[in-house]
Amino acid sequence: MSTVTGGKNVYGASIGILMLETRFPRIPGDIGNAESWPFPVQYRVVPGATPDRVVSGDPRSLLGEFVREGQALVAMGCDIITTNCGFLVLLQEELRAALGVPVATSSLMQVPMVEAILPPGQRVGVLTISRKNLTPAHFRAAGMAPDTPVEGTDAGREFSRVILNDETRMDVEQARQDHLEAADRLLSHHPEVGAIVLECTNMVPFAADIRRHTGLPVWSVFSLVGWLQAGTRPPRFTTRLDDPRI
Repeated sequence: MSTVTGGKNVYGASIGILMLETRFPRIPGDIGNAESWPFPVQYRVVPGATPDRVVSGDPRSLLGEFVREGQALVAMGCDIITTNCGFLVLLQEELRAALGVPVATSSLMQVPMVEAILPPGQRVGVLTISRKNLTPAHFRAAGMAPDTPVEGTDAGREFSRVILNDETRMDVEQARQDHLEAADRLLSHHPEVGAIVLECTNMVPFAADIRRHTGLPVWSVFSLVGWLQAGTRPPRFTTRLDDPRI
């Protein structure tokens, strides 16, 4: 006989996601669309954390607000905290110190791990929503090499404009084309790139298109959060005692 009692995590979600305050479309695959996930997640919106303030400005000015909402997620029972903007890697050290649970602020944190598995001579390339705003400080916070190849969708016509200006409508096909063109520029300038990491969490809906277009493996916040979830909810395997293999 087993007994079930109430506990801290009454919501059944181990992953807590700190969200920017936005109104742009959250299409399937976007981190902010709950249907993107094969497991439950919890969200908290950080008041005042607009895309412009976080990407073009300094998100460290909002540290108190991120800590407060992160603590709310932990109080709800979340075992791991992540965010919906890769530029928030600048808050990585402060948030993991303040929240008392594992914190992964950015998909960029996967770059060193992916680079370690590539064949000699190959590099990880990064696609970002804003090449001009991704600084050496972000590279250092993510543990990336300072010469990591980077290309941005901000040279395109739709995706970066809609997200950064927090517009309410997006031409999804044009946004997809922005990603493919950015990937082409990345590989044209850096033929040594053997894998791609997507900085922006809103890029996930286009990851499969980039993979198909370039032939390269693509990692994103979707792969990061899946890895985080695997640590908190490992599968249970059972073996029959009469199994002839043992």
